[in-house]
Amino acid sequence: MSEREIVCADLASAIDGLKRDGFRLDLIYPADEPHGAVLSKDGDRVRLTSRAGAPRPSDALPPFAPEFVLTRAGASPGEGRAGMLYRDLIPSRLGSRYIASHIAIPDGGPVADWVHFHRIAMQTIFVRRGWVRVVYEDQGDPFVMHEGDLVLQPPGIRHRVLESSPGLEVIEISAPALHATFADHELRLPNGTRPGRVFGGQEFLHHKASGTPWTPFGGGEAQETRVSGATSGLAEVRVVRPGEDGSLDVPVHDGELAFGFVLDGSGVLEFGGSHELTGADAFVIPPGEPWRLGNASPDLRLLHVTTAKLD
Repeated sequence: MSEREIVCADLASAIDGLKRDGFRLDLIYPADEPHGAVLSKDGDRVRLTSRAGAPRPSDALPPFAPEFVLTRAGASPGEGRAGMLYRDLIPSRLGSRYIASHIAIPDGGPVADWVHFHRIAMQTIFVRRGWVRVVYEDQGDPFVMHEGDLVLQPPGIRHRVLESSPGLEVIEISAPALHATFADHELRLPNGTRPGRVFGGQEFLHHKASGTPWTPFGGGEAQETRVSGATSGLAEVRVVRPGEDGSLDVPVHDGELAFGFVLDGSGVLEFGGSHELTGADAFVIPPGEPWRLGNASPDLRLLHVTTAKLD
């Protein structure tokens, strides 16, 4: 199939125009601020771009570029794929290795999504506020994710966002940062259940916060997930809260990503100085560097995500 490229001023309008001519959308990228898409019809393949010369998604992982990142709440989000609003939590992308997004659907209701998949090394989605109904390949009927719930989306698993509550907020973390959303025009979900299926060396995981116990962690407590087991040690995700003295001493992480997002409450991040944190602030600590939280409010809850060396 031959491919031709069209440079356009407005990607969404150009996609709509080709769809009216009978083309179907095969892929779009990136999800947080789409500027590229591929559509096809009867052997004709068109690549649209609103940023001529911009990098395209690759199956290769870019080199990891560690650094300290502190991203404050309050920045205006941009409109991303399927009408969702995206706020960038790691602007540097750590060398294009990781992307973390604070995603919101303010109005709720049905989501203009379609069955799709991603070629990624890892991807997790955590619900901060509200609820969202989703469906996944080989995982049975659609289900609802509530506040505190998480899914691990293995490489290549087909899925679709169906609807959400007003005010939905989720935190999505993926590697690599630049990856495409591929449409699957043939598969209809739900498609039954295949327990234990492995996708790209990982298992699908739906973690439910309700009923998950708090266990000791860093002088405070954590609600652990089973992400480490589902990824064979590639990643770990937990929600942590401070001890009675308002502090949390987090073990030094020697892998790659060490990411924190303040779900609720406030505290002070102690790393190269003191940094006051409040709800929806996010940070990244370079590998092998010690850090701690102090002066935390009793209601502080922190989403803590780490990864091993992806290479």
